[in-house]
Amino acid sequence: MLSNNRLELLKIKLDKQFQQLKVKFKAHYQDFRLYDLGSITINGLTPKKGYSIKSNIAYGLKARQRLDLYLSHQTHNKALIVFVHGGAWNHGDKSAYKFVGEAFSRYGYNVAIMNYHLAPEHKFPSYVDDLAVALNYLEQQQTRLGITTDKIALMGHSAGAFNIASLLYHPKSYALALKPNIKAMIGIAGPYHFDYKGDALAEDAFDQAIPYQQVMPYYFVAKNDVKHYLFLAENDQIVKPSNSFDFKQQLHEQGNHCEILTIPKTGHISIMGSVSSLFSRFFMTRSEIIKVLDDAMNKA
Repeated sequence: MLSNNRLELLKIKLDKQFQQLKVKFKAHYQDFRLYDLGSITINGLTPKKGYSIKSNIAYGLKARQRLDLYLSHQTHNKALIVFVHGGAWNHGDKSAYKFVGEAFSRYGYNVAIMNYHLAPEHKFPSYVDDLAVALNYLEQQQTRLGITTDKIALMGHSAGAFNIASLLYHPKSYALALKPNIKAMIGIAGPYHFDYKGDALAEDAFDQAIPYQQVMPYYFVAKNDVKHYLFLAENDQIVKPSNSFDFKQQLHEQGNHCEILTIPKTGHISIMGSVSSLFSRFFMTRSEIIKVLDDAMNKA
């Protein structure tokens, strides 16, 4: 039987090894971030026709409160997509997602791609607050910007999917004049129901003293008419599919719409990259998103 001293030494050793594994896991994840390794190439090869860009628009007074607006040249604009990037709440930039703006503006959608405040300097709910500020700005300035906010689709990848879900289902209510205009939520590989305590990727983004049951959108679902579409990557090694299935169950229990769509041959990062016009012919991601978007907006 081990003595107390040996048990304590073993505990210290195991804790040290665990911390080292966390560091390695974070580094491994960062090595495969699409917007670090591939976005420059993808954006450089993204078609430049069919849309115009209004860059670095200040939607608030703070440095990270900026967005890029992709305006479709189609005469009939279907709706406005507000896209929120991923990056475990501590990384990412709107400049990496030109391919998203092009991918959907070619189908008649205007696309706003926003930055938000990042961890560890900023924690939940600061990045959800930013989304609310951006939406209010877009609504107030729609005429000047040349858009309409009559029909809005919120779209987010990974942490961004959490952000858009949290805007809709949050312990506090956001004052949004255009909330009734949010017709669809497109969550791509999103975490909606998980314990962030000790999580190697998420722990810096949340106050560890606050239980996840007081934060996760899963716990605050309320009845509404939003169409929810949750996209899963078949080979996702970062976010567990239970996040989406749990969230869907809660939405259905409140009488809300929700569909889950699994995209074959994709992982947590590649599911986002596969919407690019360069790769969409090889994957069903963009075509499925366009299908559900058109359906949601036509029924709105």
